[in-house]
Amino acid sequence: MTTPIIYSLPGNDITGERLACLLDAEIGRLSTHTFPDCETLVRVDTDPRDREVAIVATLRHPNDVVMPLLFLADTLHGLGARRVGLIAPYLAYMRQDMRFHPGEALTARTFASILSDAVDWLVTVEPHLHRFTSLADVYDIPATAVQVSSDIGAWISRQVDRPLIIGPDEESRQWAESVAARAGAPCTVVTKTRRGDTDVVESIPDLGAHADRTPVLVDDIISTARTMLAAIGHLHEQHARPPFCVGVHAVFATGAHAALENARPACIATTNTIPHSSNQIDVVPSIAAAARSHFGLSDSPGPR
Repeated sequence: MTTPIIYSLPGNDITGERLACLLDAEIGRLSTHTFPDCETLVRVDTDPRDREVAIVATLRHPNDVVMPLLFLADTLHGLGARRVGLIAPYLAYMRQDMRFHPGEALTARTFASILSDAVDWLVTVEPHLHRFTSLADVYDIPATAVQVSSDIGAWISRQVDRPLIIGPDEESRQWAESVAARAGAPCTVVTKTRRGDTDVVESIPDLGAHADRTPVLVDDIISTARTMLAAIGHLHEQHARPPFCVGVHAVFATGAHAALENARPACIATTNTIPHSSNQIDVVPSIAAAARSHFGLSDSPGPR
């Protein structure tokens, strides 16, 4: 079998290079140019003819990334690539999975349709599957959702003395418990009491039985950080130890990271699905393991 090729869109070079190393793949060369009117030109400099290829593109700013991604995928198909996969460590447009108000766009399905037409397979990490049971509910291509609770739990077990895992809500309990199991720690979740259509009170159960443990707030996406900030406030009220704040995807809306730092947690740590100064948990090997099957490679990993 010929060696696969990894093409990385700008900003994804570090992840792409590591994936290429782990998969024994060739690093594909490409260039992009933005014209004064903001249109984008993509040029492929490594011939993909008769090769299995994948594009690496995390979708932190999807409206800026998607057009170059579509142009690149179409170009690779046009130049004779056997199949074009997409490795998107962070997958955008999963929030709007139903019409919450009349006339709203169902963007999760629309975006999935666009990507399903553009690429032949997809690998992503911990997508926000709130009302979907799996990616197959919305994507028409083979799609793998990599679970990294084990990676996060292992990191916590190494970095935190006597941790207590705290999930953001009841819906997260199963995921938080899987993190806790790997970390060898007990687990609880934030409770939410709805007092009206827009009035929701969040609280943390009494942690008296775990006073000797370090709270670890875990969530799949840290965007506005409001959930974690509220939880830190409740922990202060219980005179708990400063918590570790751990997230999968470091989305961080404007000002969110600074606000979280100002709350003085013991640590803010995220995985490297989105490049950010808080990245401390490496999940690229887990992504590579999932990509191997799509490439049709053996299970033996490449060099690290």
